[in-house]
Amino acid sequence: MGSYNVRIKRSAANELEGIPLNDRRRIVHRIESLGTDPRPPGCEKLSGDEKYRLRQGDYRILYEIVDRELIVTVVKIGNRRDVYR
Repeated sequence: MGSYNVRIKRSAANELEGIPLNDRRRIVHRIESLGTDPRPPGCEKLSGDEKYRLRQGDYRILYEIVDRELIVTVVKIGNRRDVYR
């Protein structure tokens, strides 16, 4: 399996900017690791969508995977109480 190209939507990048620096560093590390393993232990496929969820502390990273093109697109980043709305 090759490495995946990780993309972040502009809206998700803006959401990331609003997160405190310590948490942001951990989230960025988790996003970067999706390039080598887009379905790491602890990720969960969301019902009703073709999206996956990855937990990092109180924050959630929602992303889509296109296996045939080896692309992972981060679509939303936010606090666990707000991210699914």
